[in-house]
Amino acid sequence: MEKNAGFMKALKCRECGREYPLTATHVCEFDFGPLEVVYDYNRIKQSLIRPVIQSRPQTMWRYRELLPVAGEPTVGFQVGFTPLIKADRLARRLGVRELWVKNDTVNYPSLSFKDRVVSVALSRARELGFTTVACASTGNLANSVAANAAAAGLKAYVFIPADLEQGKVVNSLVYGAEVIGIKGHYDEVNRLCAEIAGKYGWAFVNVNMRPYYAEGSKSMGFEIIEQLGWRVPQHTVVPMASGSLLTKVQKSYQEFTKLGLAPETTYHVHGAQATGCAPISTAQKAGLDFFKPVKPNTIAKSLAIGTPADGFYALKVMKETGGAADDVTDDEVREGIRWLAECEGIFAETAGGVTVGVAKKLIVSGRIPANDSVVLCVTGNGLKTLDAVVGQVGRTREIKPSLREFEALLAHEDRVTA
Repeated sequence: MEKNAGFMKALKCRECGREYPLTATHVCEFDFGPLEVVYDYNRIKQSLIRPVIQSRPQTMWRYRELLPVAGEPTVGFQVGFTPLIKADRLARRLGVRELWVKNDTVNYPSLSFKDRVVSVALSRARELGFTTVACASTGNLANSVAANAAAAGLKAYVFIPADLEQGKVVNSLVYGAEVIGIKGHYDEVNRLCAEIAGKYGWAFVNVNMRPYYAEGSKSMGFEIIEQLGWRVPQHTVVPMASGSLLTKVQKSYQEFTKLGLAPETTYHVHGAQATGCAPISTAQKAGLDFFKPVKPNTIAKSLAIGTPADGFYALKVMKETGGAADDVTDDEVREGIRWLAECEGIFAETAGGVTVGVAKKLIVSGRIPANDSVVLCVTGNGLKTLDAVVGQVGRTREIKPSLREFEALLAHEDRVTA
C-alpha cells in the first residue's frame, strides 16, 4: 500500500487484476482494461460505522473512507445528500406499491449528479498536483467541472458537441471555463480529449482521472441506503449513458453490505436508455453480453453516448442482479418528464424522463412486480433542457386585465371538460 493514500490501496485492472500506483492513469498497459480504485476494507470497517456517519455533515463526504481521496476533500464540500422523495402520486400513476425518487435535480452547485464525480476527481487532481482540469461532456459534466473548478481556483477546459442544448452551454460559459464546441458527436469529442490529455498533461476527469471520478457515483447509492433506513432497495432504475453510474450504484450496495452497514438482501438494478441511443438496452434485451455501437439521435443528449465505456460492465451488473433494461422514444421521454413534474413537483431534464418512462415499461411488463418497492435515480434539472419540452407541456392563455374575461375563460374550460 502506498504512503499517504488514505484508505486506498492501489489502482487495479478490472480484467487481469494487475495493480498500479495511485497516479493519473486509467488503462492497463497489458490488456487495455479499465482501472478502478481498490480499498483497504478491513481498516474502513473499523472507522466507518453508522453512528460515525450520522454524526457527520449531510454531504456525500460523510462516506469519505469509501471515496478516493488521500486526505480531506478540497472541492465540493456541500455536494450530495440530496432528497429521497417518497413518490406516492407517481407510484399510483405507474402502478407500483412503493416508489422513491432520488432527486439529484437539486444537487449543488450545478444541479446534477455529476457534482458527485467532479468533486471527487478535482479533490484528487489537487492532491496529484494538477492546476488545469478538463472533460469531454454531453453537458452536465461540463457544467459541473466549470462550476467546481471556478470555486476551487482551477483552470478549466470543457469539450462538448457543438449542437448541445443552449442551457447547458451557457451554464458552462458563465463560470469562466474555456468551452470548446466540437463539430461531431460525443464519441468523437471523447477521442479528441484522449489525445489532448496525452499531449498537455491536464487532469481530464473522465480520461486520465476516470478511476477516481467514477467512484464519486457510489455516494448516490450510499445515500439511498441510509435514507431508506439502512436497507438496499428491491429495485433501482438508473439512466445509462456510459453505464458507469449503474455499475457504481451496484458497487455501493456491495460495499455497504460487506461493511455490515446494510443487511444482505436480494436486489435488482435496472438500466434506462433513450431509443435513439440504446446500445446497452438493445444488447440486454437480446440476451447479449456485448453491445454494438450506435450513432445517437435523441432529445436525451445527456445520455447520447453511442460507444459506452462501461457498457460491458453495465450488462454484467444487470445479469448478476436479475435486472432488466429498456428504452423509450422522444415522446415517451417528454411524457416521463411531465408525469414526474405533475405528480411530484420535480422538473427533471430529459434523462429523468427516460428513467420514469423505462420504469413504466418495466412495471407494465411485470419485470418490476407491482407489489415491490422501487427507487428511481433522477440525475439532472429540467431547466437545463427546456428546448426538449417547449411547446409540449401545455400553453399559456392570455386575457385582458378583466374579471369578466377570466370568468369567460373558466366557463369555456368547464364546457370543454364536460
